[in-house]
Amino acid sequence: MTDKEKSAEEGKEEKKVVAKKTTKKTTEEAPETKKTKKEEKVDVVAEVEKEAEVKVSKTVSASGTKEAAKEKYKPVAKVKTEVKPLADFDWDRIGKYEETYTPAEKASMQEVYDETLKSIANEEILEGVIVAKTNRDVVVNIGFKSEAVISISEFRYDPDLKEGDKVEVFVVNQEDKNGQLILSHSRARALKAWDRVNEVLESQEIVKGYVKCRTKGGLIVDVFGIEAFLPGSQIDVKPVRDYDIYVDKVMEFKVVKINKEFKNIVVSHKALIEAELEQQKVQIISKLEKGQVLEGVVKNITSYGVFVDLGGVDGLIHITDLSWGRINHPDEILELDQKINVVILDFDDDKKRIALGVKQLHEHPWDKLDAKLAVGDTVKGKVVVVADYGAFIEVIPGVEGLVHVSEITWSNHLKPAQEFFKVGQEIEAQVLTLDREERKMSLGVKQLSSDPWENIESKYSVESKHKGKVSNISDFGVFVELESGVDGLIHISDLSWSKKINHPSEITKLGDEIEVVILEIDRDNRRLSLGHKQLEENPWDVFETVFELGSTHEGTVSEITPKGLYIVSLQYGVEGIVTKKNAEKEDGSFLALDEKASFKIVEFNKGAKKIVLSHTQLFKESEDEAKPSNKTASKTKAKPTSNASAVKKVNDNIEKTTLGDLDALSNLKADLEKEERK
Repeated sequence: MTDKEKSAEEGKEEKKVVAKKTTKKTTEEAPETKKTKKEEKVDVVAEVEKEAEVKVSKTVSASGTKEAAKEKYKPVAKVKTEVKPLADFDWDRIGKYEETYTPAEKASMQEVYDETLKSIANEEILEGVIVAKTNRDVVVNIGFKSEAVISISEFRYDPDLKEGDKVEVFVVNQEDKNGQLILSHSRARALKAWDRVNEVLESQEIVKGYVKCRTKGGLIVDVFGIEAFLPGSQIDVKPVRDYDIYVDKVMEFKVVKINKEFKNIVVSHKALIEAELEQQKVQIISKLEKGQVLEGVVKNITSYGVFVDLGGVDGLIHITDLSWGRINHPDEILELDQKINVVILDFDDDKKRIALGVKQLHEHPWDKLDAKLAVGDTVKGKVVVVADYGAFIEVIPGVEGLVHVSEITWSNHLKPAQEFFKVGQEIEAQVLTLDREERKMSLGVKQLSSDPWENIESKYSVESKHKGKVSNISDFGVFVELESGVDGLIHISDLSWSKKINHPSEITKLGDEIEVVILEIDRDNRRLSLGHKQLEENPWDVFETVFELGSTHEGTVSEITPKGLYIVSLQYGVEGIVTKKNAEKEDGSFLALDEKASFKIVEFNKGAKKIVLSHTQLFKESEDEAKPSNKTASKTKAKPTSNASAVKKVNDNIEKTTLGDLDALSNLKADLEKEERK
């Protein structure tokens, strides 16, 4: 190869290298994606190899052989040598200035630093310190790498909360997704609440609670994070009428009861007040004296009296000590929160009970009673109380007299006072007794009218007829009032001649007017014996001639008793008795209820007013006995047959269920007597 060819060849190679370098610069200037370290190493090796090839080509052109050129530019192998650290080299001084702390000081500072950090776990209860407080949140430090923010609502039970206070917190999460420590005060209180509540109950420690809301019969209180019940009676020593005024308030309480089974807690605010009042009571009672007049405030009103607050101790005014006059309820003269003057009547040091009075501050009304008033005088008054035994009449305010039921009317048949008087009614009465020392008075009303029993014989003579009003009905008879103060008794046996009466109400009723006959007068006992059936002639005198033995009469079965007796209604309202064996019919069956049939008189007892009948005997008599006696029987039956027209006349005018017309019976009796004479 000539020198020209060699220089030309070298020029081409130089152009290639320049082109490559230009391409490399362009590539470097262009944006590249990031390469890994391995890829960067490969690129460097490739560039080195290319440069070596360029140098070899230049050497070949100079030396003439390629092998010599490669030998000249052969890479030199690096010899690995072991690097050992210096024995006296202080690694702790690298990057530091001159050391100013001794090892002991350094250890002490490390210990102090470690104490500022805590190792905590989730769901652990720790004690923290409030480092900041706003209207919405509270910042708590528990010594961890970060502080926690807790809502102020969890501390509403303690309005005095301030920075620096220590509180118990529950670790909810050491680090949430935002890297924030999450703590809860309410959950910590709830977990430790029951242990705390039991300790408070035993020690009787006073605790604070937040009144959450009102419920039936009381309030719900948040104590240590647990809902407790505050009964209405335990809110205050005074009766509370509006519970809502305590809602959203923080108050002090005592735990008085725990039901572990149902997890119920009962607290009391009243117990705190009572403890203070108890000390005041001892001081106040020690200064009390009977007869001392104090000012108090009406605290409570009941049906039996009034409770008065004397400034820390309560006293009772019984309803009888409120007024000299009669009152039905204390609220008629007093009202709640009213200031009144009271006098101490009595007190008990042991039981701490105080009896008070109001009426004792005023003059007794009996001292105002007219000194000239005497027994026998007539007074006017107002009915204030009506009872079964009598009525109380207020003569002047605070002075009353009793009208006993026996002094209302002259009648021996006493009635309740309510039938004569009404509350508020004004009446006149006569003073019967008057005891100014005992302050008692008895009055009478009947004394203002004349006693009807003084001339009873002349006005109500024996066998005289009168009309009266039925005032009472008993099992044994009817009481009839002839006039005010005069009444008598109609015995049940004197109501009817013929009808069997089980109870007087079958004949009459209360308030009916009835006609009676005076049978007997007992003036000493103020009693009259009356009769009703005596107004009529005894019909059994006539029945004796009508219902002769052996005679036959028509009747209707009106009743069949459980014992098998048949009660038969005959004419004139008379009833007869038929035994079961005498109620058998000809076909072998027995008489039925409401069945009409013929009956034979087998017994007639005028004194006992009893008639015995038989239906069976009408067809069971033998024909042999019946034929010879036909004539005799016809003769014995001639009398009633001959009197058939008279009997028919009576039946037309008399109802079977009544006693009948006495005139008709009398006429019948007279007709029968005439027939007998003929």
